[in-house]
Amino acid sequence: MAEQVTSAKATAKTVRIPARKARLVIDLIRGKSVAEALGILKFTPRAGATIIEKVLKSAIANAENNFDLDAEDLVVSEAFVNEGPTLKRFRPRAKGSASPINKRTSHITVVVSSK
Repeated sequence: MAEQVTSAKATAKTVRIPARKARLVIDLIRGKSVAEALGILKFTPRAGATIIEKVLKSAIANAENNFDLDAEDLVVSEAFVNEGPTLKRFRPRAKGSASPINKRTSHITVVVSSK
């Protein structure tokens, strides 16, 4: 007998936002109900909020379409941000020198499960 799946996952890879900034937003929604999490993200004035909102909506859609779970019963069980590859660039400076600029990326993962 197969065990019933009660969680769905969505991941956004190589998103152009530093993991440190995205973690500030992801900490706000961890453990909350899906409706509450969407409300928080809608009114959070940070760049990561729109990206994380997209990932959360994708996880909800995965739960509904792939596992026949009801959207009202879902909770953000896991939400984390890992560092992705860093784009390395250089900025010209005085006297012909250059200084490095690291454009950081991150991998955002959101897991929703039924209560």
